[in-house]
Amino acid sequence: MNRNDVDWAGYIPAITTPFARNGDMDWAALGAQLEWHVQQRMHGVVLAGTSGEWFSLSEAERAQLFLEAGRTIDKRITVLGGCNAYTAAEAIRHARAAERAGLDGILLTPPPYIVPSRRELVQFYTDVSDATDIPICIYNWPRGCVVDMDVELLDELAEIDHVVAIKNSTPNFATFLQGAYALRHKVRYFNMPTSALGADLASLGISDGLMGAGGVLGADHSDFWRRVAAGDKAGAVALGERDRVIMKAWFNKDFAGNFGSAQAILKTALRLRGVPAGHVRRPLLELTAVEVEQVRATLEGLGLATVALADT
Repeated sequence: MNRNDVDWAGYIPAITTPFARNGDMDWAALGAQLEWHVQQRMHGVVLAGTSGEWFSLSEAERAQLFLEAGRTIDKRITVLGGCNAYTAAEAIRHARAAERAGLDGILLTPPPYIVPSRRELVQFYTDVSDATDIPICIYNWPRGCVVDMDVELLDELAEIDHVVAIKNSTPNFATFLQGAYALRHKVRYFNMPTSALGADLASLGISDGLMGAGGVLGADHSDFWRRVAAGDKAGAVALGERDRVIMKAWFNKDFAGNFGSAQAILKTALRLRGVPAGHVRRPLLELTAVEVEQVRATLEGLGLATVALADT
């Protein structure tokens, strides 16, 4: 497989996993949230990513999440299943669950916490690829996995049979660009910033899009890429600037929340917009009342209507 075996492109947010206040899965909220993303013209969604609190899900819950989302989306947009795990054996079980659910592919970070070597990383992704037929997007996520995979390593991983895409969230933009140029003919390459430079490079085919977090701004996110494709750079940049507002207000340069967890911020923002994003699951905590109002002020500053939250 290679980049030509999939059509993944544009804005594909890692969506939140809705939990009820008591921590139970809220399947009705999941279905409603997925329908909102479709209505907002997202190009796809990622399930059980960092924003989706994969670390709080049991194996059975993750498999059910894949199944429910696959049924709801029903091939209308791309659906990727997050298969992050500490071992290849566990990641393989998640990948097979994604296959059974009919998902389009999987997103997979290096094993967190253990800081695997280059040789171990190649073996990890090879083991997963050898055990499944589903397309794989490798996720370079230094903040969560401690390792920052360089271009030489990503190039080697791109040769693995089922690897068709890379989501590169390195904080080193020079390395990101080097990878974009080096790998663009082998794999789909994601996480170009929604800036003037990002619009220029995307128009030249240097990037395929962005796998962002939460999709809080709805169609503003996905329409950035549509305007780039239509040659409307000014319109794209205007939408991208709206995204930069929330990134600066809510998150630091390492993609961590400026107040509260990133997951709590995203879920609060979506609920303020009337989207059933649910609550966070412990050990994460909900935002304080003051922090909720910070999120509300950002949204309203962008001209977005908000609703009252009876459960804050």
